Formats: sequence, C-alpha cells, structure tokens
Amino acid sequence: MAAGIGSRYGGGIKQLAQMDEAGHIIMDYSIHDAIDAGFDKVVFIIRKDIKDEFYEVIGKRIDAVCHAHGVETAYAFQELIDLPEGYSVPEGRTKPWGTGQAVLAAKDCIDGPFVVINADDYYGKEAFKTLHDYLVEGHGDTEYCMAGFILKNTLSDNGGVTRGVCSVDENDFLTDVNETSNIVKTADGAEADGKVIDVNSHVSMNMWGLSPAFMQILEDGFVEFLNKDARENPLKSEYLLPILIGDLLQDGKVSVKVLETQDKWFGVTYAEDKDTVVAAFADLIDKGVYTPELYDDLKD
Repeated sequence: MAAGIGSRYGGGIKQLAQMDEAGHIIMDYSIHDAIDAGFDKVVFIIRKDIKDEFYEVIGKRIDAVCHAHGVETAYAFQELIDLPEGYSVPEGRTKPWGTGQAVLAAKDCIDGPFVVINADDYYGKEAFKTLHDYLVEGHGDTEYCMAGFILKNTLSDNGGVTRGVCSVDENDFLTDVNETSNIVKTADGAEADGKVIDVNSHVSMNMWGLSPAFMQILEDGFVEFLNKDARENPLKSEYLLPILIGDLLQDGKVSVKVLETQDKWFGVTYAEDKDTVVAAFADLIDKGVYTPELYDDLKD
C-alpha cells in the first residue's frame, strides 16, 4: 500500500525516498524479499495523482525485475470517490478512507492468498518467508495470519508511534489487537501517554496474510462502515484493516495465526528517521544480507 503521503513525514512522497547509494527505496527491499520468499505477483496500491512519479521512480524498474523472475505486476488505485453505489463523498471530506479501502481497491487483482504490507515499512526477510510458507500450506477461507513483530524492534528514536499491540493465546493465535498511539521509548522500555508498555509484546505492523475470500468480507464491511462510522464522523473516520480484523476476531468469525519474527522493523514515520534507515540498509549490505545492486542475488 503506497497511497498515503504521511503528514508527519514533512512533505514529499516518503514512499519514494531513496535509501541507499544505488537509489533503491524501502519498497525495493520488500519486493526483493517477497520474490525471494516465493511470491509470484506484486500489486501496487497507489493514488492516481502519484502514478507518473511512482512509475518513473520504481514501477518501470520493478516491472523489469519481476518480468525477469516470472513475477506478475499490477496496479490498483485508491480514490476517495470510489464508493459503493448509492454513496457519495461527504462535503468537506479530503481524508482517504483508510487501509481497508486501500486493500479493497485491489479486489480485481487478487485471485489467491496474499500478503498486505505498507510501502514505507521494512519488514525483513524472515517475515516474508514465514508468511509465504504458511499461505501455501493451504488454509480455510477464514484462517489468516500476521507477522508478529516484537515491540522493542519497531520503535522510533524520533517520536511516538502507533502500534497494534497484540494479545496471543498459548497456540500463537491472535485474540485481540489494541491500537495504541504515541508509544515512545523510555530509559527502561516504552510507554504510551504515561502507561508502561511491555517492549516484548507482539505488535502488528500491518503485515497480514489473507485469503481471497477476505475481499468479500472487506467489501461488506466497508458498507457497514459507511452506514455507521462515516455518518458519525464524516470528515475523519477511517476504515482500518486492523480494526476490522479485530472485530472479526471478537465475533469468532476468523482466526489469525501470529507468526513471530525477530527481524527489526524500520520505516520513515518522521523525516528524521531517514538517516537511521539509510544507515540500517548500509549495515545490512555490509553484513552481506543484501547485495549493493539488491536484485543481483535473486535466482532466475
């Protein structure tokens, strides 16, 4: 998902910021890791107004890389006006409808189990491999999975972050997601608005493994959202993926296997994060995790 610009980043399209000497962006690393893990299709969810810049910065190059490795590419567009029949954009609404609508925009591109990620997040190789292997095992229409990151591996040095703090049962199934905002590092851990948060908690970084049947649930849920939340708060309410999945869990309609990853997440929530991310990628290249030209190590 690359439709948002990110108000806290401070201008510019943060998803397209170059992060290494070869000019790769964060999304390059995710696409590399997805191909390496065995995924065979990449769907970009973007806004139409960034289509040309997006294609020049990454789309054209990724199309060539994917073609060379037998991986399909497709584009979906999240638009404020893309609403079910009978609904219209509330007067004064400029805010996008959220991650749920973003994924729904790709409904015509989805024909099998799939993973959802944010374009401006680095997830690490382990998460892609683990989710891919789970999905290809074959599971029911309502049996999902998610990458379970450790909170301490996802915090920013430059300000508070929002994380979906997870409750997990003894069999590693998700029981609840508590969207917690303003989580900041402290001298001995982390806290949110003065409340101590366990830094060893599992958190969701919006990396979900879902079935194609989920798209119908997503579509039906969007109508419910428009009838309730959007009417109550027409200018700012958002249809968010974690909240929908959390509601489905509470109603006993789905299961979500939490697949733990010890990899360190990083991203560009704030403009100040960029230097940290650039240094992190340089370190991964120095350690041989990635090659300087990135895609050179992929098998044909």
